[in-house]
Amino acid sequence: MKYKIDLHVHSKNSGDNNADPEESIERAIEQGLDGIAFTEHYSFEASEPAERLKEKYGAAIMIFRGVEFSAAEGHCLIFGVDTDRLSIKHAPVREIVRIVNHHGGVVIPSHPYRGGNSMGDLLFELPGITAVEGCNGVNMHAMNVRAMDAAGKLNLPYTGGSDAHEPNDVGSCYTEFDDEVTEKNFLELLRAGRYRGVDTRKISRMPMP
Repeated sequence: MKYKIDLHVHSKNSGDNNADPEESIERAIEQGLDGIAFTEHYSFEASEPAERLKEKYGAAIMIFRGVEFSAAEGHCLIFGVDTDRLSIKHAPVREIVRIVNHHGGVVIPSHPYRGGNSMGDLLFELPGITAVEGCNGVNMHAMNVRAMDAAGKLNLPYTGGSDAHEPNDVGSCYTEFDDEVTEKNFLELLRAGRYRGVDTRKISRMPMP
């Protein structure tokens, strides 16, 4: 059995949209996802409302929390640490990777080839990243192809996430894990790399020119 988790979801707690986290969870359940990760902008505390929804929805779907963090060079997804307690605000991404890894977390550069707030080819100079976000639901297809290609060259896995800013977009991209995912083994499985990003949008099936 494959486990499908949308690893990149925003709600109104990111400050740039009006999405209700409960509606996003319900959408994820409708889409047949096994998990959803709230990665609010810049702050781990911002996803606290999602934590309180675990009791209500925990029997139907796993709810994870992370952060889409802003390094000096661009955005990255961080899981496994409370970034609010670390002195990494606007730090260079190399320093962020070092500190997050030291505290047991993982760093995954998000939408690396979108342009603004993205790492681009800096990926090739970032030892210690766990994966690359290869399938992003906001990206154009060509941007995702470049990210997946970079992951392959780095011998790293690539994740998928909708980057949803409204409930209807949840699940447009997700990460498909080969192993059973639990809250306890989530970080371990991210490090193990037995997963891949999936893009459900029609554009993902269009041939490249």
